[in-house]
Amino acid sequence: MERAAEFYMVKRGDTLGKIAAMHRVTLDQILEWNPQIENPNIIHLGQRIRVAPPEMHGEYEPFPGADFFQSSVTSPVIEAMGYRLVEEGCSVYADGPDSQWSEADRKSYANWQRKLGFKGQDADGTPGRKSWERLRVPAVYG
Repeated sequence: MERAAEFYMVKRGDTLGKIAAMHRVTLDQILEWNPQIENPNIIHLGQRIRVAPPEMHGEYEPFPGADFFQSSVTSPVIEAMGYRLVEEGCSVYADGPDSQWSEADRKSYANWQRKLGFKGQDADGTPGRKSWERLRVPAVYG
């Protein structure tokens, strides 16, 4: 059985109610799966909304370790992290995040670290366990 898409990108004219109906889930489920949505009446064009329940490994990606974040690494975890950074207002992406670790990811993550109050070397753009866990990157499945 093929699984439905787990995420939906908000388009012009969308509401959470319409998105829920389109994916045959309830508004309450959408809100439960998207704790970053503080007001269900406010969503933004291009925002990534979880439309299927997280399964298997839990709701959020575990911290993969600082060595994971290198330019040679390509992973859907990096893309999911990037979309969370966009949602948090920390993005410096020109065209949005993708799955390869880049300088834009590092700079965006440094913005997140500074938003959390980290300074100096603790805000160098390399994810650490504390800042990663606070970002709540949605679980990604292969």
